[in-house]
Amino acid sequence: MSSIEPTALCRPAYPPLLDFGPQQTDEQLARSLEQTMRLHDGGPVWLFAYGSLIWRPECSSVERQRARVFGYHRGLYLWSHEHRGTPTQPGLVFGLDRGGSCSGFAFRLPEEGLEQALLALWRREMPYPSYRPHWLSCRLEDGTRVRALGFVLERHLPCYAGNLPDDLLLQILASACGRYGTTRDYVEQTIAALRSHAMPDLPLEARIRRCLAAKA
Repeated sequence: MSSIEPTALCRPAYPPLLDFGPQQTDEQLARSLEQTMRLHDGGPVWLFAYGSLIWRPECSSVERQRARVFGYHRGLYLWSHEHRGTPTQPGLVFGLDRGGSCSGFAFRLPEEGLEQALLALWRREMPYPSYRPHWLSCRLEDGTRVRALGFVLERHLPCYAGNLPDDLLLQILASACGRYGTTRDYVEQTIAALRSHAMPDLPLEARIRRCLAAKA
């Protein structure tokens, strides 16, 4: 009889064997942007921010409101082998995954220079095709409903980490660091930004506290 615990058979390996493939070219990014904008209903373009875009926005905006999107939730589900980790010790960043809802900010982008602003956003969010640009069902703080641009996870790609066990998340929080800093700093900055605007992500905060308490 095998002595391997059943849970060990399905435990994710760390570090994972990642192959993100080549970075997207400017032509590929422009084509993705064009295809996304073809699905826009017209009128103002709203951008939904749920992670670092809240505290480090890429574009200027003419209006900002707290908002909630439906059908997707925020999670540390995307491997980062450059910004918050390395290929040999990847970190994690947030993505929108199916189910539930998510609080954040909706930014109304100015019409002037819109294409250049969106292309800069694509370069930031989509250097690899880790996300799928999508028009989200979004309710603004004033009750208005809009379709806001957001970046949702592609579950079939190797960069999708999914919901990792606490002990593995703790290991990543303790060690992963990339070009823009550690995974832990990234998570804590996002938590602080959400709380400072009176829309805390309580399940996320509880999970991070639980992981860090296990280390103590």
